Amino acid sequence: MTPSEYLQSVFSLENKVAVVIGGTGELCGAMAEGLAAAGAETVIVGRSEEKAAARIATITAAGGKAYFEKVDVNAKASIQALLERVLEKSGKIDILINGAGVNSPTPILEIEEEEVDRILNTNYKAVLFASQVFGGYFLERGEGGSIINIGSISAVVPLSRVFTYSASKGAVHNLSKNLAREWAEQKIRVNTIVPGFFPAEQNRKVLTKERVASIMGKTPANRFGEAHELIGATLLLASDAGSYMSGAEVVVDGGFASMAI
Repeated sequence: MTPSEYLQSVFSLENKVAVVIGGTGELCGAMAEGLAAAGAETVIVGRSEEKAAARIATITAAGGKAYFEKVDVNAKASIQALLERVLEKSGKIDILINGAGVNSPTPILEIEEEEVDRILNTNYKAVLFASQVFGGYFLERGEGGSIINIGSISAVVPLSRVFTYSASKGAVHNLSKNLAREWAEQKIRVNTIVPGFFPAEQNRKVLTKERVASIMGKTPANRFGEAHELIGATLLLASDAGSYMSGAEVVVDGGFASMAI
């Protein structure tokens, strides 16, 4: 096998099925396109079929396969029903991406209980429930699988004005490592992609002019990330190229976490 053939083989997702929870969003939507381009049948999961339609059109126009499934990530029964529908349509599942998320810029003394519950439910409990449901399937199937959770640079270094969001993502990082340890012998890999600053629907209200200037002053790349720049990390963790990676936190941040003074 030539080096070129090897690279095509280990990064290929042909005959794989990937479920992308949060795939109707900007970042996970781009990741879904990348998975489909690598050969995976990709299930775009979210609340809005309208948002999914544009992604699916792009994927199918490029020769890929994708379809939409609706879910309430805050209800474990809804996630279980999602699993059953995908198995009925696709026959199996190999990859799960947990990317649903919400944010809020509320000052620390003004955070209400409702906000805490809403953010923790969507950003952490939904990841836990999906990991239970799909992890249980991977265990029963006995052929391994890849779970990729979406963390945040705010779980690595403290950021102002996103207190509850940071806590929820810190919990996701911790859960990922615990699941990686729990399921390694069963060939179920659990890793975390850690985006830096990528403008997306959930964080635009936080990105004031002053905050953008502060971010750029601490980002060596001196720019925001673009959604397609998460595809490389996604394919590494989803494919055989990352077969010995579990419990990893792959940071994609333009050097932000490396900046001190």
